Amino acid sequence: MFKKILIANRGEIAIRVARACREMGIPSVAVYSEVDRDALHVRAADEAYLLGPAEAAKSYLNVEKILEVIKESGADAVHPGYGFLAENAPFAKALEDAGITFIGPPASAIDAMGSKTMARELMQKAGVPIVPGTTEAVDTVEDAMKIAKEEIGFPVAVKASGGGGGKGFRVALEEKDLKDAFEGASREGEKFFSDGTVYLERYLPNPRHVEVQILADTHGNVIHLGERDCSIQRRHQKVIEEAPAPEWVVDEETRERIGKIGVDAAKAVDYVGAGTIEGLFSSDTNEYFFLEMNTRVQVEHCVTEMVTGIDIVKEGIRAAAGHELSYKQEDVVLRGHAIECRINAEDASMNFAPAPGKIGNYKEPTGPGVRVDSGVGAGGEVSPTYDPMVSKLIVWDADREQATQRMLRALGEYEIEGLKTLIPFHTALLQTKEWAEGSTCKELLEDKKWLKTLAFPKVERVDDDAPEKVTQEYQVEVSGKRFDVKVVGEAPAYAAAPAGGGANGAAPKKRGERKKSAGGGPDLLESPLQGNMWKILVKAGDTVEEGQLLCIIEAMKMENEITAHKAGTISDLPIKEGDPINAGAPIATITSAEAPAG
Repeated sequence: MFKKILIANRGEIAIRVARACREMGIPSVAVYSEVDRDALHVRAADEAYLLGPAEAAKSYLNVEKILEVIKESGADAVHPGYGFLAENAPFAKALEDAGITFIGPPASAIDAMGSKTMARELMQKAGVPIVPGTTEAVDTVEDAMKIAKEEIGFPVAVKASGGGGGKGFRVALEEKDLKDAFEGASREGEKFFSDGTVYLERYLPNPRHVEVQILADTHGNVIHLGERDCSIQRRHQKVIEEAPAPEWVVDEETRERIGKIGVDAAKAVDYVGAGTIEGLFSSDTNEYFFLEMNTRVQVEHCVTEMVTGIDIVKEGIRAAAGHELSYKQEDVVLRGHAIECRINAEDASMNFAPAPGKIGNYKEPTGPGVRVDSGVGAGGEVSPTYDPMVSKLIVWDADREQATQRMLRALGEYEIEGLKTLIPFHTALLQTKEWAEGSTCKELLEDKKWLKTLAFPKVERVDDDAPEKVTQEYQVEVSGKRFDVKVVGEAPAYAAAPAGGGANGAAPKKRGERKKSAGGGPDLLESPLQGNMWKILVKAGDTVEEGQLLCIIEAMKMENEITAHKAGTISDLPIKEGDPINAGAPIATITSAEAPAG
């Protein structure tokens, strides 16, 4: 076994790996950026080393610096977690050349699965079903149009060859959409993965996203741990996952079939460790298509652990150390049902805009069947530099219906002060008939009217010299009976949002900030989030319609489209491409056209 493991990651996954190391009696090493000096993952490990500034390229993605820390700490293995360098073949190769074990698959497997076009070709040769489309990159829009018209048909999906996590994925419903989809997917592929090549697939309008967890060792043993249903997504990024899939979606015969597909795919690349075969499943035709392979531990691995009792992180460490898997396929039994809700610092009512910030009081739910994998605590911060995840809330119970009720109970107990999170969104969605029926909930997640009902209480704005007023919720007791009471009054001196029962909210703005930003009245459009102004699509003097795209803000690895809140003329546009922008900062002043006289 290893003498010391360096964890090349941050947040909840770094803590998860550190805990596994401690239980296995292996010392662990944390790394951190300057902004993460006080982060919980730094304290979770036995040692910790500073990598560099907050910017990921200068810290968590700085391979040269990480290699220096490995040497200085004496670590003989590296666990990459997920994200950052987890699927970086050159990093795995650099470790191999340095005599350090990469806790994951060989670089050759990462390389083969990292290119979606190469992976599709490889899977096709291995007899694994793939979504109809190209197995080679498509060079031009003209080539894409020809292939779409003659071979695939519309709608067609345009995907970046190195894409993942929803990045580099665009859909052309009709011919007129193809140019924008092609250029958008290529642009994101270049931006996020340094690879602008794209390929085409038949677009399946409403398939289920069903994935298979696999484990493999260096002795040729490969098993699967059943499936996870990750169909509830927005912007092609998962928000709720469950294991197993609802029984009316995946029965035992289907589970065995797609499990074999997962095992065959892993064997085709000589896989080692924990990995996931992602696929698209059509309930109508019972077809299952290979989508991609994630050559790492998944964010949602927890639900599989809850229903199988198998520690996926530990098994990955053992496999990397040359040990045989602790389980055979016949040992894997699925018991009960598990659900995971991603508690992100996002505002669902604002089209899931990232909402980074500092955390006040913080209290996680507990009780039977409840698990929280978190990277923050009271007084912590969700930085705009990294992804918006606060934690993962996972529950287990005997069946899906009971697990849903347990999740609702746990969401109600979760207290996160000072942040807007997805807790109200999860609470609302899990009470819909769509969820109860096992729908993908796609229509709900695209229903802006429904999403707006999840808006957080607004700070009431009166004149700027008056005391600020906020709405706060309290519980009072009268004659032995509790009542929920809303009080509208002056903001407390600490200016933090009220907590309790999962009712998360953002702290009100300071009076000076309000005065500055409120000058334009209803004409002023303010930034709903903090980030960087990536693209501006209008100019001062332009006439715009309500809902028209004005600009795109990049925040927490996501592009966020900002649209006009009203129709009119842009009389002021104080933003510049490439500049940082804070939440509440002015984006544009839109003046309504005056009504004609008479």
